[in-house]
Amino acid sequence: MTMLKQTSRTFYIPISNLDFGVKEAVTSAYLCMRAIDEIEDHEELADPLKIELLSGVYEAFQSPDIIDSIQSLLAPHKEDLPEVSMRLDEWLMLCPPTATPIIKQYIAKMSLEMSEWVQNGWNIHTEEDLDRYTYSVAGMVGEMLSELWLWHDGTQSDRDKAIAFGRGLQAVNILRNKLEDANRGVNFFPDGWGFKEMQQYTRRNLKLADSYIADLKQGPALKFCKVPLALAHATVNLLAAGGNKLTRDAVLKIVSKVT
Repeated sequence: MTMLKQTSRTFYIPISNLDFGVKEAVTSAYLCMRAIDEIEDHEELADPLKIELLSGVYEAFQSPDIIDSIQSLLAPHKEDLPEVSMRLDEWLMLCPPTATPIIKQYIAKMSLEMSEWVQNGWNIHTEEDLDRYTYSVAGMVGEMLSELWLWHDGTQSDRDKAIAFGRGLQAVNILRNKLEDANRGVNFFPDGWGFKEMQQYTRRNLKLADSYIADLKQGPALKFCKVPLALAHATVNLLAAGGNKLTRDAVLKIVSKVT
């Protein structure tokens, strides 16, 4: 939970409030995802090394001795990688055994697709390209969470709307981080798109995310999803008004309101 708090202001609160069992599973899922995400987004690692590490994670997750394989892959890069990435094996072991296959499936697939995006230089020219990218890094997270809700208490949810939930949250990040991404030579905006078009894309996906959580029964899944979605809506509104980042007080007020 200490690492979770260090790496995500958005997800720390809703994960902290989950029930025993699903809390460990979602924490494991988030930290595994964050571990590989930090490799993809690393500002100093050369792209060939990112590809080697991300595809190596995919291969390690296919190994019968997955923990040793992860440790062998990452150990030589201790000085270069952040702690959350170096401890990938720990995050996987945190997951309850019956949910581990879900985490393994999605983290492996995500790391492989991330390596492919690094390899092609994050070339995004059309909305279809953007859809593929946001699926690879976030829509897949929505899918993974839906499977964890089903695993935990049988909660059913719509797969396409679950993908839109993750995609919408990622689109908010793309809007907010445009300048930061540009500074590292990456542009996630399709050709001819400005703030207006990306905002429309973001709001379309957040509208589907609203529908996703409206369909959820009362329980941990709904309790969890309300928080990041409310923060995403608030951030888009803030960006549209010329702001950039929600204050801590604003975050706490929003969380208090939806919980």
